[in-house]
Amino acid sequence: MATVASEVPRRRHTVFLRLAVGAALGLVTWIGGLIWFAHQIPERVADSTTETDAIAVLTGAGGRLATGIELLADKRAKKLFVSGVYRGVDVATLLEISKRNPEDLACCIEIGNSADNTLGNAQETAAWITRQGYKTLRIVTSNYHMARSLLEFRQAMPDIQLIAHPVFHASVKIERWWAWPGTAGLIFREYNKFLLAWLSHARGGFFSEGIGS
Repeated sequence: MATVASEVPRRRHTVFLRLAVGAALGLVTWIGGLIWFAHQIPERVADSTTETDAIAVLTGAGGRLATGIELLADKRAKKLFVSGVYRGVDVATLLEISKRNPEDLACCIEIGNSADNTLGNAQETAAWITRQGYKTLRIVTSNYHMARSLLEFRQAMPDIQLIAHPVFHASVKIERWWAWPGTAGLIFREYNKFLLAWLSHARGGFFSEGIGS
């Protein structure tokens, strides 16, 4: 009996040690991923000249819509799709907000108002681009939001060629981001959302393969 009793604390210690090691490894992995995520946030537009069939703007932080409209005005694409627009807001209102003449571009802009997150943006845009029969798409969103956007869009439209067109904000300090509480908090949140999206797709792929095998 004494031997059995003495084994219980030892087993508990082993379990605790394994949990502690697992937690430490998880934390190190999370920190490493965070560093990678912050490092890959674009600081410039890598390709601003290639023409695409369409441009997709993901509504949100300021500057996205204006950038998309400028790209359309510069004839970088045939059409502009604005995803996640509030219901009741029409193309004329968007052009008024961006201080553009509706007669110039209204014919080439379409809006979607069923999306309320990045996954919804991707699904909404995928349905639209399929109806249009387009094959290439330029994505306009904030630079810190680009990684998650590309992840969702590639899942939603694997056969579409995507070009990233990040938008930059003066309040988001990518250089030495850890020294700026506002930027650090933003990157922490966006990284965690990216991880959740990645895990969701990875889990879905795993189950799909399992069912199909």
